[in-house]
Amino acid sequence: MTNVVTGQPEERELLQAAFRSFDEAAHTLQQSYSALTARVEQMDLELAQSNEALRRQLSDNEAMRVHLDGILESLSTGVLVVDAYETISRSNRAAETLLDATDAELRNRRATDVLAGAGLDVCDRPQRIGQTVVSISRVPLRNDSGERSGHLILFQDITRIYQLEEQLQRKERLAAMGELIGRIAHEIRNPLGSVELFASMLQRDLAERSSAKRYAQQISEAVQSMDRLLGNLLLYTRPVRMVRDWHLAEPLIGESIKLAAHALTRVPVQIRVDISREVRSIWCHDGQLKQVLVNLIVNAVQAMPNGGVLAIGLSQEPPQALGMSAVRLTVRDSGIGIDPAHRSRIFDPFFTTKDEGTGLGLAIVYSIVEAHQGRIDVESTVGQGTACAIILPHPSIGGDPHEVQVRMRNEPESSDALPGAHEVMSAEEWSYE
Repeated sequence: MTNVVTGQPEERELLQAAFRSFDEAAHTLQQSYSALTARVEQMDLELAQSNEALRRQLSDNEAMRVHLDGILESLSTGVLVVDAYETISRSNRAAETLLDATDAELRNRRATDVLAGAGLDVCDRPQRIGQTVVSISRVPLRNDSGERSGHLILFQDITRIYQLEEQLQRKERLAAMGELIGRIAHEIRNPLGSVELFASMLQRDLAERSSAKRYAQQISEAVQSMDRLLGNLLLYTRPVRMVRDWHLAEPLIGESIKLAAHALTRVPVQIRVDISREVRSIWCHDGQLKQVLVNLIVNAVQAMPNGGVLAIGLSQEPPQALGMSAVRLTVRDSGIGIDPAHRSRIFDPFFTTKDEGTGLGLAIVYSIVEAHQGRIDVESTVGQGTACAIILPHPSIGGDPHEVQVRMRNEPESSDALPGAHEVMSAEEWSYE
């Protein structure tokens, strides 16, 4: 009995000590939990800040990527991005247009195969892709550490520069040829007059049915033909002096078509005329411009031996074409096209691919257009046709100051005289069978 009583205080002390230890452990655990909770909250805050910074960086990177893509797609220079294994990894819209392929079609192909398939090579000399003249170069592509990671292939459109160089070379060549031709024509014309005189005298003195008289007549006709040729030569070589004025476009083009009827009636030709209502009249010498149109129409018809479509269009041209307000007068055919090897020589005197041609028609056209302070551009695809565009100065587009006087000379004042006056375009069609 005594042992039980004496043992109860000891057990109570042990139990109390155990509870104290448990309280201390629980308190320590509570402190650790609180510290851990605080640390987790701190890490959550830091993670949220890191995520926000990462989100901003990704957003900035995406905006920069979109911006750089926009710059790349807006370049007029064609760009192919090629890796270290000569494989195309990216292209822009200009390159796709030049190569006539989409980015998906170009990607993962060897750049050398793509260029070879288009008949191109990386070199400084001008190369033609359809109607466009390009210069192709290679630029190394480096990463952030400065190491080469591939290269860029650049397609630079130099069509206008090439055209200007051609025009300059043509002017120099034609100037030298013109001076020589003028001297020769004058020297030939003098004795030619004597030949014509003696041939006429022989025709008068010989008997009516004499074979000699027929020979004299043939001599006279040959001399007259040669004289006409020399006249065309002198027309080409001497400076063209003209007085320009406002002339209504529709009658001018219509009369030119009538003057070329001798060629139009030989083959079935469908003629389409589109005249912009913004360009009612042309600032030109009407006789000289009619000669230009007749020559171009005749050439277009001769390029369509089996018939086809002849389209004549007149529209407003951007001011940068000539550095001033301008109009574009285009004669387009669906004929055989011009051999690329002949393209640079088509305006040279005496150059012709026709059996009966003299090679002076386009030379005179070029001279007249130059005298109008304009220019002529030619686009041609073999088997598809040719377009000759005459770009002429137009002092006041959209209401020229002489329009009232032009109307008084060329048309009635009544609006009934102008069918379709409220249409945007004036379109007419003729068919010659």
